[in-house]
Amino acid sequence: MFKKVLIANRGEIAVRIIRACQELGLGTVAVFSESDRHAMHVYYADEAYLIGKAQAKESYLNIDKILQVAKMSSVDAIHPGYGFLAENHEFARECINAGFIFIGPSPESIALMGDKIVARNIMRKAGIPVVPGTEEKGDLTDDEILAIAPSVGFPLMIKSAAGGGGKGMRLINNLDALQSGLSEARRESESAFGNGSVYLERFISGARHIEFQVLADQHGNIIHLGERECSIQRRHQKLLEEAPAITLSDDANLREKMGRIACRVADSVDYVNAGTVEFLLDDEHNYYFLEMNTRLQVEHPVTEIVTGVDIVKEQIRIARNRKLSRRQDEIEMKGWAIECRVNAEDSYNGFIPSIGTINTHIVPTGPGVRVDTGAYPGYTISPYYDSMISKVICSGKTRGEALLRMRRALEEYRIVGVKTTIPFHQQLLNSHRFMAGQFNTSFVDDDFQMGGRSNLDDEIAAVFAVLAAHQYRQQATHVVQRGKRDASNWKWFSRWERMNR
Repeated sequence: MFKKVLIANRGEIAVRIIRACQELGLGTVAVFSESDRHAMHVYYADEAYLIGKAQAKESYLNIDKILQVAKMSSVDAIHPGYGFLAENHEFARECINAGFIFIGPSPESIALMGDKIVARNIMRKAGIPVVPGTEEKGDLTDDEILAIAPSVGFPLMIKSAAGGGGKGMRLINNLDALQSGLSEARRESESAFGNGSVYLERFISGARHIEFQVLADQHGNIIHLGERECSIQRRHQKLLEEAPAITLSDDANLREKMGRIACRVADSVDYVNAGTVEFLLDDEHNYYFLEMNTRLQVEHPVTEIVTGVDIVKEQIRIARNRKLSRRQDEIEMKGWAIECRVNAEDSYNGFIPSIGTINTHIVPTGPGVRVDTGAYPGYTISPYYDSMISKVICSGKTRGEALLRMRRALEEYRIVGVKTTIPFHQQLLNSHRFMAGQFNTSFVDDDFQMGGRSNLDDEIAAVFAVLAAHQYRQQATHVVQRGKRDASNWKWFSRWERMNR
């Protein structure tokens, strides 16, 4: 049992974990970089400590600093969130060695699944289908890869052996492009994961990206919470997710089969806590193991909504050595949920990052709308971290109702000060192919194009910018005169009453 948790992360996921801990009556400790002094998770936590400079390697990737704060603040457990150190087996080991409970899988499971080459070989030996590639040959030099590539076949994917999230990945169409692709992929993988090892994987044309959420406790119980459709991607980065997957909505047998396989994957590495097993599904409904993410996923809210399972609380339950709160036969996917990732990027200009201060942040509300965010008016988007501002999650009894609610929510959403991907999502939701479910992982890159920016959108943004600036000036110059009250008599009476109880 533990009573106090350190959240080794930032942004919306840190806020999400803090809220779950508070609902469970647990104390919370936040860590922050110099760039995040005024971040929302800093204000929401019971305690917060500066751990270093803005650069991630000086702060959120600094294991020694994080453990130092954990000892100083006398926490019992550490939750890594996602990204940063979440899939670092050395960090998990250091936490355990220092006497803290790591809210996640064992270091051994993280290490096995973290090395994609090792993971895929384990799956192959377990009889689970994987996409053909070079992983069985181990870590290869560039010359060895160039020699083997023709036997894998083009087009092919270069993939980082050490991580995921689209980092260190390149689609290669011919042998001439392979050398430069290898150099770029190795450099990006080294920067993101500290490991430049890569492997090749045959590219499955027209594939869909389907993932299954799994939960496993310390008593041998393993269940899955159904699937998520994650095929809407740009340059291998997920943009929109939904649950259930439209591809499997009419194929209960395939869903059941893939769910069983996902549990087998977890069992093969003695997995404990929350994890995600990712598959590629081709046009003929052949599925291939892609990877296992040994952490909480960005897109976990869509699964929470359709199953009613609070995955973060379940993580904490498991870490407390409790049994899973549900059996597999108690898991039922009801309704539909869609998540749009809202990033600080210019949708009309190659999705380049948009850095600056958010002047206005009006989030959508109403039935079936959830917004997970760490942003607020006055919050500055930093160039040092991921550009995600928020996640908008909408649900309904059907996919159609969820889509209509998402359209309404995005229309209500107002962010002034930086450019965002809201226009992209609005146009995507109006795409006939998307509405019909006729898309795959290549859809956004190959077949979807942003329409022109409307003058009306620019006018609306300009109006909000003027209003925001006016509000700021009013607040900055507002002075309460001596003898004057800045509130109604009723408010003053209420304050007096509270103070004198």
